Amino acid sequence: MTDPLAQPYQRIVEDVRDQIRLGRLRPDDKLPSTRELATRYGVAHGTVQRALTELRASGLIYSHQGKGSFVRQVPPDEPETTSELQELREQVSVLAARLERVEQAVFQKT
Repeated sequence: MTDPLAQPYQRIVEDVRDQIRLGRLRPDDKLPSTRELATRYGVAHGTVQRALTELRASGLIYSHQGKGSFVRQVPPDEPETTSELQELREQVSVLAARLERVEQAVFQKT
């Protein structure tokens, strides 16, 4: 489920992850073009590029210049929970940033 407080690129990443996890996107399926994704999510081209970079870094997709981005084949020895762990890491990172902002606000008042 997509976090409504997430950054726009994070919502795209979460949505693509969910589609892969649920089997709606299968290995070697081509993702929609950057332009199509930007229109679908109502974001700028650069936001989609950031999401695709995140997905590539997490090993969920691969890209071919001029051909597009595709769902990566998950190695059979890799547990399916890897994407869930990555999602938890991202959530912890977001929560840590929020906590830091709260602490800064509290310390500024004292």
